Amino acid sequence: MSINVFLFSKSFAQQHTFEVKNGSFVYDGKPIQIHSGEMHYSRVPHEYWRQRLKMIKAMGMNTVTTYVFWNFQETAPGVWNFSGDRDIAKFIKTAQDVGLFVILRPGPYVCAEWEFGGYPWWLQKVPGMHVRTLNQPFLDSCKTYIQHLAAQIKNLQITHGGPIIMVQAENEFGSYVAQRKDIPLEQHKKYALAIKNELVHNGFDVPFFTADATYLFKGGSVEGALPCGNGEDNVDTLKKRVNEFHNGEGPYMVSEFYPGWLDHWGEKFVKVGAKGVVNQTEKYLKNGVSFSYYMIFGGTNFGFTSGANDGDSPIQPDLTSYDYDAPISEAGWATPKFDSLRSLMKKYVTYQIPDVPDAVLVIAINEIKLNKTVDLFNGIVKNIQPVVSDTPKTFEDLNQGFGYVLYRKKFDNAINGTLDLKGLRDYALVYVNGKKVGELNRQVKKFTINIDIPANATLDILVENMGRINYGPNIEKNLKGIISPVMINGKIITGNWNMYKLPFDQVPDLSKQKSSYVAGNPVIYQGAFKLKKVGDTFLDMSNWGKGIVFINGHNLGRYWKVGPQQTLYLPGCWLKKGKNTIQIFEQQNDVKNETISSVTKPVLDKLNLPKE
Repeated sequence: MSINVFLFSKSFAQQHTFEVKNGSFVYDGKPIQIHSGEMHYSRVPHEYWRQRLKMIKAMGMNTVTTYVFWNFQETAPGVWNFSGDRDIAKFIKTAQDVGLFVILRPGPYVCAEWEFGGYPWWLQKVPGMHVRTLNQPFLDSCKTYIQHLAAQIKNLQITHGGPIIMVQAENEFGSYVAQRKDIPLEQHKKYALAIKNELVHNGFDVPFFTADATYLFKGGSVEGALPCGNGEDNVDTLKKRVNEFHNGEGPYMVSEFYPGWLDHWGEKFVKVGAKGVVNQTEKYLKNGVSFSYYMIFGGTNFGFTSGANDGDSPIQPDLTSYDYDAPISEAGWATPKFDSLRSLMKKYVTYQIPDVPDAVLVIAINEIKLNKTVDLFNGIVKNIQPVVSDTPKTFEDLNQGFGYVLYRKKFDNAINGTLDLKGLRDYALVYVNGKKVGELNRQVKKFTINIDIPANATLDILVENMGRINYGPNIEKNLKGIISPVMINGKIITGNWNMYKLPFDQVPDLSKQKSSYVAGNPVIYQGAFKLKKVGDTFLDMSNWGKGIVFINGHNLGRYWKVGPQQTLYLPGCWLKKGKNTIQIFEQQNDVKNETISSVTKPVLDKLNLPKE
């Protein structure tokens, strides 16, 4: 079973149909098999969408699947942005131009190793709101989101001449039902149905589906939606479970087939062998099972978009790179896994598989001189008006979503002993009178250090939000900053806390700042460099500690010497012939760097954990 992937040219005027009917996916009255790969428009600059989509098609796919990230579209309360990298309609139209169907996964919850699972951070500030449940304030917010999304893309469904063939109702809800047994199953089911009905009410009229592990279908299935299995490698089990929840018939689809896996800071980079992926793909092809690779192309968590898992550690922050060991690399390259799967697809499909498109040019930048440094304490903070409170406030209370907050308190009297910061969310560097005295890290459960504060001394705690939890029952517990009292020797420290907001939501302006530098203090490095040609490259961060990098105003994301990621992907479309600028916010600053360079290949698998 196959389809012609060239149906979606602009000159093709015929109205097409797509149905879930008689146990099959039916396109223009004929049964088909869906061969899909997942790619998220938000994880690659829009200038590269077409190249990545052509890569997906060149691997033999006829469909691209994408999540929609609510918090990527609503950038501040009531502020909606559907332009540039956020122009989801353009992404879908580009997929159509390339010759791909589109499967849409609009959430509102998406997981995806993305900040807060796609939810806007400020939902936590709405009185009486509880996310992902039958809660009216939450449903009202979802309604607004779905209305704005529908206005952009409902006319891009196949029922209106577009390429969207299916829409997901909620996302992996069965696992949440299993984790939240404190909520009655009936209430869970009413909530999921309410989300589907809201999508229908706003004009989504193609077939709906759900995506869960097959053993979670009971909690995750939604009336009127085809249940699809995530990660199910046993074809018989898939068919049995789908039949049980879909009137005794198919079609059968593995909605997430994992050719790679996700990665966290401080943990080994996960690699998945090509042979097993190829064998499993062939099993699906032989048995008429549709599938979607999650991910076929991962991309990058630019800026502060990476989330965190809630696993064995209190939190597992996700890498900036979302390479995922996918068949198409973070920079859009064909990998050996890609080549193997492309060769397999050629044996099974009757439609034409096009040539592999050219990759983007790659360059190396030998040396960028960093000719200005501005100390955070002696420069940046002096120009920020602090928020003063008797106790530390959370990021949310400060109306700040991302970045950093400096918590500062002056002590009239000397105090020493154990500083206890159990409410740390998520990473902190601690200073006394401007001298670094320790590091606290929620990820490794390090919440205490010994401290000695003289009389008339200042305590500084620089706290970083490492990404809100995107998966699991604690998704509602996602406040950032310092969320419980600061204690020293069991005593709560109150009175005149000064909080300096450092959201880094735009590139730092150092034009009016004098150069300053104190070893060990957080610092912003700045430099400029000229290029005769532009291309993709990878900043070498192996000699740096922890921080973020801006190139020409673009936040490339977080780096951290613990690894396994030691480079930052820099898209060539963000570079310019001639002058370019770089700013690096280095938190740890244990070594002064006067230059930085880039390399032509990424380093994503080198751990550098501190010695115990």
